[in-house]
Amino acid sequence: MASFLLRRRVLSLGISRTLSAGNMEPIWLPMELRIAALATISDTMRKYSGCTGTTKFDFTDLTHPHTWYPNARRKCRKVILHMGPTNSGKTYHALKQLESSSSGIYCGPLRLLAWEVAKRLNKAKVPCDLITGQEREEVDGAKHKAVTVEMADMLGCRTRGFSFTRALLGISADELHLCGDAASIPLIQKILKVTGDEVEVEFYERLSPLVPSKVPLGSFSQIQTGDCIVTFSRKEIYKLKRKIENGGKHLCSVVYGSLPPETRTRQATMFNDASSDFDVLVASDAIGMGLNLNISRIIFSTMKKFDGFEMRDLTVSEIKQIAGRAGRYGSRFPVGEVTCIDAEDLPLLHSSLESPSPTLERAGLFPTFDLMFMYSRVCQTNGLHQILEHFLDNAKLSENYFIADCEETLKVAAVLDELPLGLHDKYLFCISPVDMADDISSQGLTQFAQNYANKGIVRLREIFTPGTLRVPKTQTALKELESIHKVLDLYVWLSFRLEDSFPDRDVASSQKAICSLLIEEFLERLGWQEPTARRLPSRRSLGSLLSKDIRPYL
Repeated sequence: MASFLLRRRVLSLGISRTLSAGNMEPIWLPMELRIAALATISDTMRKYSGCTGTTKFDFTDLTHPHTWYPNARRKCRKVILHMGPTNSGKTYHALKQLESSSSGIYCGPLRLLAWEVAKRLNKAKVPCDLITGQEREEVDGAKHKAVTVEMADMLGCRTRGFSFTRALLGISADELHLCGDAASIPLIQKILKVTGDEVEVEFYERLSPLVPSKVPLGSFSQIQTGDCIVTFSRKEIYKLKRKIENGGKHLCSVVYGSLPPETRTRQATMFNDASSDFDVLVASDAIGMGLNLNISRIIFSTMKKFDGFEMRDLTVSEIKQIAGRAGRYGSRFPVGEVTCIDAEDLPLLHSSLESPSPTLERAGLFPTFDLMFMYSRVCQTNGLHQILEHFLDNAKLSENYFIADCEETLKVAAVLDELPLGLHDKYLFCISPVDMADDISSQGLTQFAQNYANKGIVRLREIFTPGTLRVPKTQTALKELESIHKVLDLYVWLSFRLEDSFPDRDVASSQKAICSLLIEEFLERLGWQEPTARRLPSRRSLGSLLSKDIRPYL
């Protein structure tokens, strides 16, 4: 993961979020950085208004991205890199610095991590607001914030690494703490060499041993309390859950990316609870994002995953990040173990754990809204797809950077260009948390954008009827409910940015909560068919799980 902690006179612009990753951990990034550079459009216009017809400014020149953030450049920042493997205490020490600061902000890649940090700081009598793309919980007198920001799994992530780069270059704070893997140090030092920042590196060693097994799991009868079986498809997760539970010895919690965050939190909490019957976890590589889980042994069901383009072997970084979650320091499993289901996968596991993570060579970039707006004036078009595509084709980069993969953004832009929307509104919808690979989610975005363009106001009831949600009975119905949750989540996200045009935030939030509870009910019913005395004490009727405010909507 990549993690930034900002201390003293921290820029508290809107929202931020930590970045969890194979090579990095949480970082801080104001929400405004996603919509525009720190320099405003008017500043940019004035800066280049003196250009004559013979002197043209090249808006596709991205060779000096550090100049996009003048506020940060005015500061003599101190950047402390906390570098080490998983379970080395680097994030703990960085958070201690945050606690002791007069003001600060924590940015994470997951809402779950922002929740954890906000809870930790408030418990330590350090008032801390929780601000994510979909919720705001403000505490009286708070000068600290735990936030989320659309960040990358790592600095070199092909699709989201640019968010981390913006944070690294653009955060205006006296002190910046970044947690991650040592493989990122040379690149970060190169990037910051031109900023004049002072860079300090602190190294950490793993606090608890991680022991790779010489033998595979073999039979599923060898599954033990505290085990986590890792696989890389939603279908396989439920297949493994049922297979383990049919053995009659264990109940399984599940964690994967498309589960609602609230459901992931409750599933993780059940697994971590020593008194719970849900003593085994079946999960995707989402557990590598930094969730605190009391795992005794990681078991890889496979060492291959489909990355959206092809089926490939897991990388060294991915294997180390996932395997390292076993044996959390201070937990009831002080020694972590790692193995595979199949013997043929053990050589890759052992060689990866013995190898250093590959050094990162380049960081992601993506044009700010300012640059795209100015470029649109040159191109004399309001078509976002055309502007973005032409910009990407002509972008000039230094050896330290690459242009982030914009395939999903281009898909959204193509849809939005059919609507009577301004460039800024199109950009806003493009950076929203829509899943274009999900039909229901993409249709939700299209409907929201159409209603916004045609009416200026989007009422939730026009595309969704409260009171129609039910506990899913099949895997297909479960997937549909997860998609509905994404649409409701998107509505809430938009309501914080276009408040007058998306006025039904409370209803959408209530329906989101119901979705999470219905999914959780399905997960419990998916377990043993015959109730036993070992069922969770917390298992209760759905009605008792719902607050009085939510029940009327069901």
